[in-house]
Amino acid sequence: MYFVYILRNVTSGRHYTGHTAHVTQRVGQHNHGITRTTKNRGQWEMLYQEEYASRSEAMRREKLLKSGIGREELKRILERNARSSVG
Repeated sequence: MYFVYILRNVTSGRHYTGHTAHVTQRVGQHNHGITRTTKNRGQWEMLYQEEYASRSEAMRREKLLKSGIGREELKRILERNARSSVG
């Protein structure tokens, strides 16, 4: 299984979208400065994840979420996720 995940930076509130086969390990890599793109940017927390059967499906979804159309969808996902965690 592969996952597309969305992290939020605890300090700045910025988001990061990626894909991996090992979500827990990957979040640890982000938080310990091993991942170049998030290195020296503080702590990250998991906001959302989706599961896919293949790496290519997960990569396709990640690419979509990083596109213009996908950013709108990402915004809706995060709003829905925020509402469900409140109540």
